[in-house]
Amino acid sequence: MPDPNPDALRFLQTRRSRPAKTLAGPVPDRAALIPLLTAAARSPDHGKLEPWRFIVLETPAMARLAEVVQKRGASLGLPEEQIVKGRSQFDQGGLAVVVVEVQKPSEKIPALEQTYAAGAVCLALLNVALAAGWGANWLSGWPSHDRGFMQDGLALADHERIAGIIHIGTETSAPPERPRPNIESITTWLSR
Repeated sequence: MPDPNPDALRFLQTRRSRPAKTLAGPVPDRAALIPLLTAAARSPDHGKLEPWRFIVLETPAMARLAEVVQKRGASLGLPEEQIVKGRSQFDQGGLAVVVVEVQKPSEKIPALEQTYAAGAVCLALLNVALAAGWGANWLSGWPSHDRGFMQDGLALADHERIAGIIHIGTETSAPPERPRPNIESITTWLSR
């Protein structure tokens, strides 16, 4: 018979990301952030490859990255509204954690499973931040898919890429509930 944890189950069934633009200070300091990163790193990891690492963006780094986004957007010829949207997560944020996917050579673990593992770390970090009482949001956007931003802003190596950017801060307003998937319409039961 399983040993249930009803509080954890209730939390996971009702968890809700907080829009990054509604997060403010204070943000977790380094001592408060280490347990969150430690919990996120306990994500499933086939082959024990640890195909991820963390880059913590504190306020001065966020301001610098907003400028990198501005320059990259202009060099790519993007429309101004797209540039503004891309840089807004760095202009408005006080702390974020970049989860970097680090592909590692493996004969047993396909690259796709390593990608899934890095995504699992993003979700785990988001959930543990929320469980710890912080507001949190997982963002991406065009900068996180732009190789130039990855290199110019974060000095990522060629075998690395951004899996997600998790913004963490103090919630200033609770978001309304949003529609959720209809479980019956997305679930198939196979009995044989």
